[in-house]
Amino acid sequence: MTIGTTLGEFIIKKQADFPHATGELTNLLSSISLAAKIVNREINQAGLSDILGAMGRDNVQGEEQQKLDWFANEKFKDALAARGEVCGLASEEEDDFVAFDPVSEKKSKYVVLIDPLDGSSNIDVNVSVGTIFSIYRRITPSDQPATLADFLQPGYRQVAAGYVIYGSSTMLVYTTGQGVNGFTLDPSIGYFCLSHPDMKLPEQGYCYSVNEGHYLKFPLGVKHYIKYCQAVDEQDKRPYTSRYIGSLVADFHRNLLKGGIYMYPSGTNAPKGKLRLLYECNPIAFLAEQAGGKASTGRERILALEPEELHQRTPFYVGSRFMVDKLEEFVAQYSDKSE
Repeated sequence: MTIGTTLGEFIIKKQADFPHATGELTNLLSSISLAAKIVNREINQAGLSDILGAMGRDNVQGEEQQKLDWFANEKFKDALAARGEVCGLASEEEDDFVAFDPVSEKKSKYVVLIDPLDGSSNIDVNVSVGTIFSIYRRITPSDQPATLADFLQPGYRQVAAGYVIYGSSTMLVYTTGQGVNGFTLDPSIGYFCLSHPDMKLPEQGYCYSVNEGHYLKFPLGVKHYIKYCQAVDEQDKRPYTSRYIGSLVADFHRNLLKGGIYMYPSGTNAPKGKLRLLYECNPIAFLAEQAGGKASTGRERILALEPEELHQRTPFYVGSRFMVDKLEEFVAQYSDKSE
């Protein structure tokens, strides 16, 4: 593959890698890329149009919903419903999952779980934001409406997952379980083009990403790991650099390219962790593992978790394998100890 390869061309050439290579997944990913281009256009014009600010209501998470959150949610929902490959969608912005009406006689085989605009609270200060998506084959009969069971599947069953980062350039990064590839949007032709083939997460990084403003509430093992990261050790090239953007997509994208660990522990203002298992952690974990990295709750593999509810939260540690392994060592060492 060369840099001139478009996303559509790449997907078609790679269809033989799909367990069920019928073209449906190709259409589904094309729908996601189309909606991403529309959302990208609005983000790029955010300072020029009435798209910034709050909607004046909270989402199901109890967070103030931004106008761009809702705009992105509607665009992805419309794009995914239009072609008939998807029987339902679950979104961070929706209270419950949405079952789509069938298109013609098509028997839709997939469900999508999505965070339409990750990091949207940063949009008014021109910080990179993103979209995170996860795709599963439904487990209920294809001639019936989608049910909750189709969405509450463990992460290891994902057919595909990825994210779009809207930054200095717009990139779509995805996996179908056959490695990770990145595509950059060429605005002159309107296509995502292969720019980062076969992406690999360095086994060791020298950057840690965490909101240290919550440090006093972190579990003891995490506190000790952060001190380990800050300690001077010339052989291990420590201290590590602290880099935290506050947008999961942006923080993970940097670490995917350069190595590092991203952490969102329990013990913050969100006792079970802030990040959502289905919309954020599972897809990012799938990407990390496919790139040679690791994703953990601090004690167990993220992709092995059995979800119990749509908006379930979990502690999340993801990034370079050596760094996540070391974090788990500290968590295990101090798990039974008090402050």
